[in-house]
Amino acid sequence: MNEYKVTSNISLKDTKTKVVIEGAKKELKAIRKQLGAWQNTMYAHNKYSVLVCLQGMDTSGKDSLVREVFKDFNVRGVEVQSFKEPTELELSHDYLWRHYIALPERGKFGIFNRTHYENVLVTRVHPEYILGENIPAINSIDDIDEAFWDKRFEQINGFEKHLAENGTIIFKFFLHLSKEEQKNRLLRRLRKQEKNWKFSPGDLKERKLWGNYQACYEDAINRTSKAHAPWYTIPADDKPTARYLVAKILYDALIQYTDIKEPELDDKIKENLALYKNQLQEE
Repeated sequence: MNEYKVTSNISLKDTKTKVVIEGAKKELKAIRKQLGAWQNTMYAHNKYSVLVCLQGMDTSGKDSLVREVFKDFNVRGVEVQSFKEPTELELSHDYLWRHYIALPERGKFGIFNRTHYENVLVTRVHPEYILGENIPAINSIDDIDEAFWDKRFEQINGFEKHLAENGTIIFKFFLHLSKEEQKNRLLRRLRKQEKNWKFSPGDLKERKLWGNYQACYEDAINRTSKAHAPWYTIPADDKPTARYLVAKILYDALIQYTDIKEPELDDKIKENLALYKNQLQEE
């Protein structure tokens, strides 16, 4: 699965959007059970947390991937956060604040469905959104130059390094969808009445900026894929394959943490297990 890990600069136009793995649905069922069992052990160990970041163009399959990959998790061990347009309260803080307070506690998986990278993606395509953050020295779009984005990438890298150094295992997945497949999925939302609610005319406006978004994604991935917080480009045109790849990458990487084990019982408790059993049975 290392072929999907970004270890040097990539070009998205040269990166596959479609891979079909036969039996992906069946393989996913097995792996997600193993992931659920591993999470239970991490919960008991209580020294690490896992942050799974999902990014991708509209219709890339983020919601359904969360549903299918984490289906066998104990609900106490996984939390999903979906970041939409910042609220008034969130805009009154720095741009990372709302992400920081949503981080998973030790022992848990946190899934960011859209992430802190929106702050160098959507805002870069629409720099006027930055003005809503009320940042000192940023009074107009003309003040938002390349140095501004350089600093923001530096801050994001620092944020993730801090998390990793304090026990958060980070995975960042870009669901790489083709423009043609997005068209098909948008048409499906319009054709199927039960999916109409997912469609917004704004989807078509953003689609016209496809090239801008691809350039911003490529730059963000190349600037922020680090050993402690790697990006993986996942071909997303085939949903079953994309889900399987994400689950497989997670599991293969996490089982390398051989120090994560269920804690040993206190010696005194071990010695008295038979006594405790008798006490319960004699009630």
